[in-house]
Amino acid sequence: MNLFFKKHLVSIVVYSCCIILTAFCVIIQKRNAETGPTTLERIRHKGRIRLLTTNSANSYYLYRGAPAGFEYELASEFADSLGVDLDIITPGWNSLFYCLEQGQGDFIASGITITPERQRRVEFSIPYMTIQQRLIHHKLIFGADDIQDLEGRTIHVRRGTSYHNRLEELKQMGIGLSFVLHDNLPTEELIRMVSERRIKFTVADTNIALLNRRYYPDIRIGIPIQGKQSLAWAVKKSDTDLLRKMNLFLLNIRNNGRLESIYDKYYGNLNKFDYFDVKKFHERINTRLPRYRDFIRKESEKHGLDWLLVTAVIYQESHFNPKARSFTNVRGLMQVTMDTAREMGIDNRLNPFQSIKAGIKYLKKMFNRFEDIDNRHQRMQFALASYNIGYGHIRDVRKIARERGLDPNEWENIKAILPLLTQRKIYKKTEHGYARGREPIRYVDRIMTYYDILKQKSTREET
Repeated sequence: MNLFFKKHLVSIVVYSCCIILTAFCVIIQKRNAETGPTTLERIRHKGRIRLLTTNSANSYYLYRGAPAGFEYELASEFADSLGVDLDIITPGWNSLFYCLEQGQGDFIASGITITPERQRRVEFSIPYMTIQQRLIHHKLIFGADDIQDLEGRTIHVRRGTSYHNRLEELKQMGIGLSFVLHDNLPTEELIRMVSERRIKFTVADTNIALLNRRYYPDIRIGIPIQGKQSLAWAVKKSDTDLLRKMNLFLLNIRNNGRLESIYDKYYGNLNKFDYFDVKKFHERINTRLPRYRDFIRKESEKHGLDWLLVTAVIYQESHFNPKARSFTNVRGLMQVTMDTAREMGIDNRLNPFQSIKAGIKYLKKMFNRFEDIDNRHQRMQFALASYNIGYGHIRDVRKIARERGLDPNEWENIKAILPLLTQRKIYKKTEHGYARGREPIRYVDRIMTYYDILKQKSTREET
C-alpha cells in the first residue's frame, strides 16, 4: 500500500468516524429534545423541588408564619440534601395524585399509605413509618368489639383514602356498614366532629389518632380495622433517579438518628396519655389563663421567647395557681427559688406578675447558655431541663455523653443518660453529684405536650 493511499485511507476513516459521531450526537439531541431533562436534572437546574402535601397537624401547617409539621420537616431536610429550596403546594387531598401525574409537583409527602391501587399509579419510596387504621368515636359512644360489630354503623371518611378503600373491602366481605364520603376534609377535622358529637365514627391512622387525642381528649381510639401498613413518599413512575436519591436520603436519616429526632419532636410520648391531666389543661386554658395571657405574651416577646411555650412552662410549674408550692418549697406561678428571685430582681414570688417576669428571665438565661446548639428546638429542651434540675447537672450529663462518644447536643442522648445520675458509680464522678434524672425528662415531655396543644389551638383560631 503506497503512502498516498495510506494517507487517504486515514482521512476516509477519520471522516467516516466524524460522520458517525455527528449522527450519534444528532440522535441523542433529538431524543433529549423529545424526552427533555429528568425531573432530578430539572430540580437541580432550577434550584428547587416542589412538595405536594396537605394542611394538617401531621403533615404541614404554619405556626406564627413559619412552616412546621412532620412531613414538611422531613421534606425540608431532603431538599437540603439535594442542595435546593423547597416549594410547598397544597392542592387538597383529592388532587394530590393528579397534580403529581400532571407535573404540578415533584413528590408527595403527606402520610400516604402504600396500597396496591396507588402502586399502579406511582412509585413509592422505602417506608419511614408503620401505622394501623383505627376506629375513632366519642367516649360517650359505644365503639366496636370486633369487625363484625361495625354492622349497622355509619362511618365518615375522606374520599379516595386508604380508609375509604378499607370500608369498601369490609362491605364486600358482607359487613353491613355504611359510610359517608367527604371531599378534601382532613382527618383531623373529622376527629374534631367526633369530639363535638356531630358525627359518631371516623377512621384514622394511629399516628394521627394519637396526636389528635391531645387536642380532643374526649375521643377514644377503637379497634383496628386493617392490619399494619407503611407510610412512604410518592413520585411519578418515570422518576427513577429521583426515587433513588429519595431512598438514599431516607436510609441515611434512619441510620444517623435524624428520623428518630424529627419523629420525637412531633410524635414523642403520644402513648403517655393522661386523660384527666390533658382534659384539665384544656379547661384551665379557658378559666385560669386569660388573667395572665397578655402579660405572658408581652414579657415573652421582650426576651424573644414564644409566649405559648412559656405558658406551657407555667402550667407545668403551677397549673396557673399563683399560690402553688412544691415539695421543695419553691413558690408561685413559675416556682422560682428564693435565690433565683433575688438574682432576677423580684421580691415577692407570690405576686403572679413578678413570678412571670422572673421565670421568663431565668428561662432565657438558661437558653442563652446553650448557644453551641444550633437547633432551636433541641436548645430549648436543654434550657427547660436546666430550669427544672439545674444547669450544672445538664452540663455533667453532656460531659458523660462526650466521654461515651455521643453527640452532647442531641436531647435524645441526654434523655438516655439523665436517669444514670441516681447511680452512685456515675454521679460520684460528676461535679454536681446525685440528681433525680427522670424528673427533667418527664418535665420536658409534659411541657412539649402542652406546647403542642397550645400551638394547634392557636393555629385553628388563626384560620
